[in-house]
Amino acid sequence: MTFITAAVSTFFGLLIGLPILIGLFKFFCWFTTVDECRCKVFVLFGKVIGVIDTPGLHFIPFKIGIGVLLVRFFGKVYTLDLRLDQRYLRSRAVNSEEGTPMGIGVWYEMRVSDPVKYLFENTDPEGSLRANVTNTTVRSLSNLPLDDMMRDRHHMSREVRAEVTPKSESWGYALGSVYIRKVHFRDHEMIHQIEQKVVNRLTQVTSAIRQAGDNQVDIIKSRAEREASIEFAKAHAVRPRLVGDALREIGKDPEVIDALFDVLETQEMLSGGNDIVLLPPGGSGNLLASLEATEDKPKGPPPIQRG
Repeated sequence: MTFITAAVSTFFGLLIGLPILIGLFKFFCWFTTVDECRCKVFVLFGKVIGVIDTPGLHFIPFKIGIGVLLVRFFGKVYTLDLRLDQRYLRSRAVNSEEGTPMGIGVWYEMRVSDPVKYLFENTDPEGSLRANVTNTTVRSLSNLPLDDMMRDRHHMSREVRAEVTPKSESWGYALGSVYIRKVHFRDHEMIHQIEQKVVNRLTQVTSAIRQAGDNQVDIIKSRAEREASIEFAKAHAVRPRLVGDALREIGKDPEVIDALFDVLETQEMLSGGNDIVLLPPGGSGNLLASLEATEDKPKGPPPIQRG
């Protein structure tokens, strides 16, 4: 029983007492854990007594001093995020050198570089950085030629970053990349006019391309018709000679030429569509005698012979 009682007491002591003991040690800042890309700032009586930005488990009295045990009562512990952050400012209003109202979108990166300055140099460092980027963009990029503003974004990005970086570092911020992502027109009437001009220009170019294509097709067609006419004329000119040569060759044999003309004559009669009268052998004289004999015969039944 003594063994069982000791085992049960140890189990519940470790189950309940150990977390409570660890919580007390952590509450009184005997130790702390720092995550990756995180930072903890310890302040006692309004003064920073230590900063821990290395990930892992840390025993604070051995790093900062025994005074850290009073932080929970007379101070504060700040936990900061050191990861890289990004922001995008849409359509910052600027005017070009020609007076065109333009909008510029600015994308930039930042991260906390000095936790102490970030906490105590500025009450709103992120808002101040955003306002500083906006003001620098408007001041630096106004009155630029419209052509440069539309093309040279890399130069504008470097100019904004070079002016904003020193001020951001004084607030504990490290400004990363700055990039002018979008440059656009803000006047809707101007946008409509530009669109109309582009549409008209595209219509003119399309019409010119279509007209050039039609002209090319007409040229090719006329050239083909001319060449075809020439070839047909050559064929018509050659045909009589070919037919004459063929008839001359056929005329060398009387039987062949007679048969050819008989066939041609028969073909011509058949294609004419007229009635054809066939005469018996013997000529037209026998035909007329037969017709007269037929007309002289009496019509009606023959007479009856009586005996």
